[in-house]
Amino acid sequence: MDSVDLSTKEGEFLVLLGPSGCGKTTLLRMIAGLERPTAGEILIGGRVVNELAPRARKIAMVFQSYALYPHMSVYKNIAFPLKAQGVPKATIPQKVEWAASLFGIEKLLQRKPRQLSGGERQRVALARAVVREPSVFLLDEPLSNLDAKLRATARDELQQFQRRIGITTLYVTHDQIEAMGLGDRIAVMQGGKVRQIGTPSEVYDEPADTFVAGFLGSPPMNVVEAPDALIGFRPEHFLPREAHESPAGLTALPFRITRVEYLGADRLIYGVLEGKFQGAKVIARLPSTVMAPVEVGRRYEFAVKEKDLKFFATATGLRTPPRPL
Repeated sequence: MDSVDLSTKEGEFLVLLGPSGCGKTTLLRMIAGLERPTAGEILIGGRVVNELAPRARKIAMVFQSYALYPHMSVYKNIAFPLKAQGVPKATIPQKVEWAASLFGIEKLLQRKPRQLSGGERQRVALARAVVREPSVFLLDEPLSNLDAKLRATARDELQQFQRRIGITTLYVTHDQIEAMGLGDRIAVMQGGKVRQIGTPSEVYDEPADTFVAGFLGSPPMNVVEAPDALIGFRPEHFLPREAHESPAGLTALPFRITRVEYLGADRLIYGVLEGKFQGAKVIARLPSTVMAPVEVGRRYEFAVKEKDLKFFATATGLRTPPRPL
């Protein structure tokens, strides 16, 4: 980690997004008290917690592996942290039932983990974390073991749950779809540094540097070289000239198509630019209703709105003010 300065708002869902090895899990573990920072302070609720043991920080953490106790029932798994904290026995059933109801697993309380599906085990792990009523909820890729369809459902459930209880949540993922769909804000990390933090629309529409521009988006932002600058534009903004609503404010980019990839409602159009950006490889993302059919090998007149062009410094990759081409 390198001079990370990060704060969350109360009740916020903040996503730490970045590639493997960028430091996002390490940051989460330092907040949890599982690793010790070499410098700086960690504050929870305005209180410095650097010297506090993990159990004294009033946080709950769910890891990629749910780590449920296989010999215990769902009820006992959820109740375990309460017993460890010395919560009075008389109040434990009520708290367990409350946590189970949040995730709709009331009917599973007497089952063992081996009798549950992946999605059910995930809900049990979340209920076990929430039952402690923490001040901060730390989630380290908790959906990564689920299949694609179940992940989509789990994302929706997780977001609704977080909105209901209002616990400040930090969520680690390398999946940009999860980050864009879940986060109130996203902190994009690389090499132990936070490259940009903002709402999903801010980091997508106004990337702070070429790393953020290239990491967010599928496919990522096109970046081409120009004298003294790099110019970026999203594939969905790169359209045939006639597909733009108005001819005003367009930058023409002649485009020779080399390959077409069909995605159902959309198509990815691969090719190279001609003219002033001769040979630059770029991608267009077009609705299937636009420019059909497409001929591979043919030159087409494409364009981007000037307002959708992003400029970056060649040396640093950082955003720079717009400039005439």
